[in-house]
Amino acid sequence: MRALKRILHVEDVPSIRIVTRIALEKLGGFEVLSCASAQAALAEAQAFAPDLILLDVMLPEMDGIELLRQLDKLVDLEQTPVVLLTGHLDQAQSAELGQLGVRDILQKPFDPLQLPTQLRTIWKAEHE
Repeated sequence: MRALKRILHVEDVPSIRIVTRIALEKLGGFEVLSCASAQAALAEAQAFAPDLILLDVMLPEMDGIELLRQLDKLVDLEQTPVVLLTGHLDQAQSAELGQLGVRDILQKPFDPLQLPTQLRTIWKAEHE
């Protein structure tokens, strides 16, 4: 099993983005590309080649679900697990989530100290 190294993180709230990035980089030892918008993620995802995508659902201009539809054209979401980190999820969208590569949903507020371990657990389950 290859190691989880590169995480694409998409979050529009600056304080959450910073806390998440610090937790993943400093505690988890991951290389993190933190994007403030769906457009930034689309522009950089392919070149970054993430191992895992950590994604907020409620984003301005383009929600996380639409972002996943667009990312699916750039990144192999069957091979790149997606984890939603959200405080709100429309249940009507839940059926489509598995088809778009969503492996798990973590609720906000979350414990940044536990986040690296949670992502490694999801990664390990994906690769067993």
